[in-house]
Amino acid sequence: MQNSEIIAKMLDAAAAHVPFDGWSHAAFVASAKDAGIAPAMARAALPRGAVDLALAYHEAGDRTMLDRIEAEDMGEMRFTDRVKSAVRWRIEAGDREMVRRSSTLFALPQHAADGTRAIWGTADRIWTALGDSSDDYNWYTKRATLSGVYGSTVLYWLGDDSLENAATWEFLDRRIDDVMQIEKLKAKANDSKIASALMAGPMKILSYVRAPAGQADMPGRWTKE
Repeated sequence: MQNSEIIAKMLDAAAAHVPFDGWSHAAFVASAKDAGIAPAMARAALPRGAVDLALAYHEAGDRTMLDRIEAEDMGEMRFTDRVKSAVRWRIEAGDREMVRRSSTLFALPQHAADGTRAIWGTADRIWTALGDSSDDYNWYTKRATLSGVYGSTVLYWLGDDSLENAATWEFLDRRIDDVMQIEKLKAKANDSKIASALMAGPMKILSYVRAPAGQADMPGRWTKE
């Protein structure tokens, strides 16, 4: 049995345990048992146990979102609305209680880096799916900004009891609109001779920053081009 099959079976089984036991060793063992997966095989596919299973759950949500982006006709949408839709679809891809348990797990200091990396990965997948072609420092700023929007919206959603999560989508609209205001200010600054002169030094340094190329684990690279 392939690792992907093992993980898929365990994720299906985990839905009955994680809401009660969290992403814990107990939930991991119970999920493997319910899925008919031998403990050794479960550990081979998910060496860190429940943590890796939680990350696999997050990645499954990303794949569901990407499938929706591909299936939807977004040609007539403003780009801002495409971003909003992608974030909304990503949130809708998760079960609220399982996501709540994930938030608890990745709030722990020893797992915070995993959680941050997962959110960054979601932001990267959204930008890539929507056709972002930036390869300079904007590659980082776009993903950092969207990571903040996505993370804050998820936290809002976890506490939202409004009808059909209407309050969450209004919150998301406000956060995206705030980001667009920042982009407008940046554009105005670029058009200003005074601001351009003041930023000439910093922009020269930033011009050497490039997006990762070929190695997904590396945060970026400097170039003298």
